[in-house]
Amino acid sequence: MRIGKRRARPGSNTDDDKSSGDDNSPSLKKVRWVQSEQTTEVATESTDSDEEDAVLDKTCLAAWCKLGRLGCAYYDPVKCVLYVLEDTQESPHFDLTTMLLEQSNPDIVLTSSKADDDFMDTMRDHMDVTNGVFQIRPDKDFIPSKGRDRLLSLRLLLELPEGDLDIDCISSGVGPKPGNAYDFMRSRRDASGDPTTQRWNALVRLSNFASVDSSPLCMASIGALLDHITRERAVGDLDGDGIRGLDVRDIEIISLDQVLQINSDALFSLQIFENESHASVHSDKTKEGLSLFGTLNVTKTSLGRSLLRTWLLRPSLSLAVINQRHNAVECFLRSENVLPASVMHGHLKGIKNVPRILRIMRAGKAKVSDWQGLVKFTFHLAMLRDTVNELHQAGDVEIVGKLFAALDVASFKDIGRKINETIDWEESVHTARVCVRPHIDEELDNRKHVYHGIDSILSKVAEQICEKVPAEYASSLNVVYFPQLGFLICVPMLEEWQTESGIQVIDGWSFQFSSNAHVYFKSQEMHDMDIHIGDLHSSIVDREIEIIEALLDEILVYDAVIERACDICAELDCLLSFAEASRMYGYRRPQMVEDNVIDIHRGRHPLHEQIIDTFVPNDARLAGGAGVGGAFQGPNDDTHGEWNSVLLCTGANACGKSVYLKQIAIIQYMAQIGCFVPAESATLGIVDKIFTRISTRESVSKVQSAFMIDLNQVSLALRNCTAHSLVLLDEFGKGTLSTDGAGLFCAVLKHLLARGANCPKVLAATHFHDVFRAGLLDQDRAPISFRHMQVMFTASDGSLLQERGPDSVNTDTDVMMDADITEDLGGVRRVGAGEKITYLYRVAEGLSLDSHAAKCAEIFGVPSRLVRRAQYVSHLLSTHELCRLLDEKMTEKERLDLEDAEAVCRRFLAWDLDAEEQEADAKTMLAKSLGRVAGEDTDGG
Repeated sequence: MRIGKRRARPGSNTDDDKSSGDDNSPSLKKVRWVQSEQTTEVATESTDSDEEDAVLDKTCLAAWCKLGRLGCAYYDPVKCVLYVLEDTQESPHFDLTTMLLEQSNPDIVLTSSKADDDFMDTMRDHMDVTNGVFQIRPDKDFIPSKGRDRLLSLRLLLELPEGDLDIDCISSGVGPKPGNAYDFMRSRRDASGDPTTQRWNALVRLSNFASVDSSPLCMASIGALLDHITRERAVGDLDGDGIRGLDVRDIEIISLDQVLQINSDALFSLQIFENESHASVHSDKTKEGLSLFGTLNVTKTSLGRSLLRTWLLRPSLSLAVINQRHNAVECFLRSENVLPASVMHGHLKGIKNVPRILRIMRAGKAKVSDWQGLVKFTFHLAMLRDTVNELHQAGDVEIVGKLFAALDVASFKDIGRKINETIDWEESVHTARVCVRPHIDEELDNRKHVYHGIDSILSKVAEQICEKVPAEYASSLNVVYFPQLGFLICVPMLEEWQTESGIQVIDGWSFQFSSNAHVYFKSQEMHDMDIHIGDLHSSIVDREIEIIEALLDEILVYDAVIERACDICAELDCLLSFAEASRMYGYRRPQMVEDNVIDIHRGRHPLHEQIIDTFVPNDARLAGGAGVGGAFQGPNDDTHGEWNSVLLCTGANACGKSVYLKQIAIIQYMAQIGCFVPAESATLGIVDKIFTRISTRESVSKVQSAFMIDLNQVSLALRNCTAHSLVLLDEFGKGTLSTDGAGLFCAVLKHLLARGANCPKVLAATHFHDVFRAGLLDQDRAPISFRHMQVMFTASDGSLLQERGPDSVNTDTDVMMDADITEDLGGVRRVGAGEKITYLYRVAEGLSLDSHAAKCAEIFGVPSRLVRRAQYVSHLLSTHELCRLLDEKMTEKERLDLEDAEAVCRRFLAWDLDAEEQEADAKTMLAKSLGRVAGEDTDGG
């Protein structure tokens, strides 16, 4: 820092004034100079802060699988929650490990060098696909006792719980409150006791969070995880307090039985998330594309956005939780609540990531913007509480009750008042550091008074010195201040001083240093100012830091109250986002029931309807556990329509079968995250797992063919599905020989149906129509709901040939056949030349036994000549007359030879050995059969 005041001698010209303002000269205005310097420092600190945030935001997971047993732990840096999975049995295919990796989506994965080899391969393959970091740590890092010590040294377990500090009473203004920060910290130390008592208390409190003492693999994983995080923080100098400085707000058990299980393939197939790359090839940034998350994400806070992503990754299996969210969305959608809900969402927009701000404040790195964010947080929470009172019929809405309980307006107003009364916002913005208001501290006010009057002091001193300095020595001079060096006299550099004669020093002055334009001296007056004024600016800053730290100690009393309010606001943000998306796209509330059913009326695809002008809604109806021998009774003894576990959809190519299958799964998915669904009405049970065989994601990193990847997806479903699961099979088996593929498809469906009451809900689409003609899947006996997508055919003159009606069963649309193909194939006729096909995208009962692939190819630009040829060959294949293709290029001689050979074969086949064995020997009869060899004319014999 540098402060100074220039005082020119009488008669000095303007050129001298200008010359002292060159690039190498000290600034003449102390405020501008200081501001410029500190602004640069703040910019540097901001860059460092961004790098630190990048490290802090990385999710780290540690897992150890030994002899088929798995233990796991990972840390969520946004919520500051440590998630642990108690030791459990893993499957031979490591399905549980894969699911954990996909749902936690870690950036860094750690495991022990003594973990199972197949387990390490599974984790390595997953991180290669996600471009994450996979590390194999030494076995000494995975020691249960070491993990236990690391866990017990967390501040969460060492310090007294909230009830012992009576924070609720403090925040509400009831009961005694520490008079200052020192008393508050002393009360905490007194309550903690000696280390032995601390450790015993930590053990007791640990049992309140998780019973991991009996899980050595989990405990070892926790130790390795905490060690890694602490090591990363130490390297980045993010927190000097070691393991105690790690901010862990809670420890939670990973409850696999409380969330819907869905793997990355299913998330990709259903487009739950979609990352689009930046338009520039030089940027590695991504944005959310057309996805369910992008459609529902109208959140206003970073915490809300993070929570929404968590909800979409882990849909709930609890009817109570789902109904509570539906109640909230329904409340916000009422016409009288539209305006209050919009105002509430607007107030949430002003709320920053306060937990992150508090972490920065604890580390002593808070900037003015952080304090401003905390004040805005208190203001918007108070306004939010007032707006909640305007909601109508919200008494039974759980989130409203949570808001009333968590938003203590008096506490937040007290926080905002203390900050506003302490921090001088105008000066803080001007100086880019946190400054204290006047009349807060008398000593600070005195220092600032002297500091702000330093201009006049420097002017007087400069005038006195000017009177003693010869005019030819210096036409002008400044009195400046440098940290560590103190006050100095600054005079312009003369040309003669730059020669060998050197710089001339006035008696009583001592040379300090010089630049190209100026020379700096120390005089007795400067020594006196150093003694009486000293490093005034630094002393002001130090005193302000002490006052701000005391303010922070007072605010941290409300730490738990603030974080609780942030969690509630994040949940409110998600529910308001659901309500806004439901209002925007016309979603309706589903009826959630205990029955294992899916009954959708006029359902739509939430993503597909956004990219087309008109979307055709369709119904769907199926139930789990209605396989062979598993009689299922619909809800409320409903006898309208059939309840089957398998819905099999057929139809032409590109007619919308895949969209229909996926929209059913997405509607179920949306209902279980707590959102309304794109349907006129829906009655839905709970689905515990979703498996898909829709999209084949090939990669050079996978040593598997496309068909092998499909088999892995189906194998995963068969191993893990239950009666409450949902399985989507879109054209399974198409990647291999048609006969083998059809056999696999039928085998999978029959295997699932054979489970009876344990049969999952299955949505399937196929083009293997031979399985229906051959009776492998008989619609009269198999408990399968057969559906097809309707199409309409028109003649070349535009007249309607025939439209598939909703009551037609077992046959496809009858149309005129090509002139060269006149055979009827079991009631299925092919599209004729010049005819047009129109996709209606409407689901009806029955089967469609033709995919109309040739017509689809013609629509998408394949030449008509090739299409007609393909239809002709396909007809010959279906009628087992493929040999007719051989006659097309046969010469006359080849045709006569073929006819002669056929005649010989017919005579030989007509040979009656029993009747003629006495009349001639075999050679004679053979010669007779050959005809020409024996010299006889036996044609037609």
